[in-house]
Amino acid sequence: MRASFLFFLAFLFTGCNSVYVKPNSIDPTQVFYADRGGYGLRKSIKQKMDDRGYKVVVGKANSSKDIVDNNTTIEIDSSIIPQDVRYIIKVNERKELFNPIWCPLNGFWWWNFNVSIADQQTGEELMTWRGRACQNTALRMIDDIFDKMEINTDERED
Repeated sequence: MRASFLFFLAFLFTGCNSVYVKPNSIDPTQVFYADRGGYGLRKSIKQKMDDRGYKVVVGKANSSKDIVDNNTTIEIDSSIIPQDVRYIIKVNERKELFNPIWCPLNGFWWWNFNVSIADQQTGEELMTWRGRACQNTALRMIDDIFDKMEINTDERED
């Protein structure tokens, strides 16, 4: 019985991420588009990209509509993506959870998300990431992902 419980705990706490990355596939000097707003991960990815020197735009608001469903208001935004955007980053996330027991030294917030980066020039999806993680772990992982994806300056085509 004890062995079954330990196996269950080990299974429960195994990695919760699935990442596909095409190495050396993004040029950090190009323009990136990301949706505005979001919970912690969407905001944090945009901040990380800004810290790395990427130019990230959210486009111009085109329209906004509120839909009320079961006493919950859902806001739907539409944006115009600028012509010079090379890469689009999509982040779908569930509401973040404050988790002081599981993530006390790792940012306190538990994130559950899907992230995708696509190249608008080629139509190719360069990265997909489905995961769950504490805040600081996810931020370290996004740095590692960008490190793998960035084209080396020597290899960059102008």
